[in-house]
Amino acid sequence: MGRKIIFIAVVLFLSGVGVSATFTAQATAQTEEIFNNSGLPIPRFISVRSNKVFVRTGPALRYPIKWVYKRAGMPVEVIQEFDTWRKIRDLDGEEGWIHQSLLSGKRYAVVIEDEKNEKEGAFFHKKPDSSSKKLAQIEYGNIIALEKCDISWCKAKIDGFSGWIERNLLWGVYQQEKLN
Repeated sequence: MGRKIIFIAVVLFLSGVGVSATFTAQATAQTEEIFNNSGLPIPRFISVRSNKVFVRTGPALRYPIKWVYKRAGMPVEVIQEFDTWRKIRDLDGEEGWIHQSLLSGKRYAVVIEDEKNEKEGAFFHKKPDSSSKKLAQIEYGNIIALEKCDISWCKAKIDGFSGWIERNLLWGVYQQEKLN
């Protein structure tokens, strides 16, 4: 009789583990849906919509403001979603939460320094080729609007100037990403 009770107890315990595993899998699937409401890929680059955007410590208005973006077009990387909030990472690696209404799908990039040509600066070229005519010099830290990108070059514009710039000089577009 004692073995039968132990056997039943073991069966019930293992059944509970199976139910628990099923519940955990369902909860995980629900969590994935919650953290990717938009159906868009994560991570992805987007931009700040206006000249005053609050970045918060959590995904709701009740969370304190960490900092304020004061420049429309600043590229940020979405790394997580929760309801109508997006967790972003910026060029400096800082992370925080922004409401989706304060973000835009329009693509921008920040011109960053290249270790091999620090003094020369970044240039817009007439064609996607480093030997083509240089049209304008772009200072590091400037935000440029992206028009399209191939594997090595992006066509962009800033302040009425347009041209091709090497992709490795930009933060705001992934290495293998193509934009049309």
